[in-house]
Amino acid sequence: MYVKITTLTENTAGFGFLAEWGLSLFMDLNGFKVLMDTGMGNSAVYNASLLDVDFSEIDTIVLSHGHIDHTGGLAQVLKLSGPKRIIAHPDVFAAKYSDRRGRPDHNIGIPFSREELEKLGASFELSREPVEIAPGVFTSGEVPMKTAYEKLDEGLFWQSDHGVEPDPMRDDLSLALRTSQGLIVILGCAHRGPVNIIRHLQQVTGEARVYAVVGGTHLVHASDQRIQDTIGEFKKINISKIACCHCTGMRASAMMAEAFGDRFLYNNAGSRLSFDMDQGVEP
Repeated sequence: MYVKITTLTENTAGFGFLAEWGLSLFMDLNGFKVLMDTGMGNSAVYNASLLDVDFSEIDTIVLSHGHIDHTGGLAQVLKLSGPKRIIAHPDVFAAKYSDRRGRPDHNIGIPFSREELEKLGASFELSREPVEIAPGVFTSGEVPMKTAYEKLDEGLFWQSDHGVEPDPMRDDLSLALRTSQGLIVILGCAHRGPVNIIRHLQQVTGEARVYAVVGGTHLVHASDQRIQDTIGEFKKINISKIACCHCTGMRASAMMAEAFGDRFLYNNAGSRLSFDMDQGVEP
């Protein structure tokens, strides 16, 4: 069994690739091809052309949540891919805001309506529950908040039925691939906490072992204590490979690199990971 993950969009980039705040991962999961997120703008399409990624081959698109840095490239992708199944949470189209620029009404939500995307061929399957999108490939569904130290970002808001309120980020989806050596967990932004997500996916899949974690861990604004608590839990879980990026932040990435040595790598635009589940992983 093989898993190949190509990073199309990330905050940093390898030589010749376009960097952009956001995330987009193209995954070949033993022949089943998934695009998780589409970045903010042009980077996913631009970098895909350099990496010989053919969007028409995608079996399913997964949107990790409704923020623009994960959905802004979706229209461009659909124009190249043709009609595609898209898995997301029902809150993905909710109005979302950030106050980090001193404006609590700063719009950071998906920049397209559902109708616009459907005209481009999007076929949405919206679910609050985990979905097995292919044999052994699961979305997380809504993730319960259980750890004492993982908190929601206080700078994020959404338009609820009661007005603009702190965003519970219920639409925060992750993926898990069940393999012979344990789970490969793919995080979008991990707004509800990477440890909460991993523990939840262990229950969803019935697999306690975690072989690898790839993606954003949303530790960019975390305290050193929270980062250390996360590292401690990752060690308890005994994760073999940690390939974090995007909203992990450089401080947390450096702390993880020091804690995990060659088990850690930073996953920027243009990176390719190749997991041979009989042999291990080659970056």
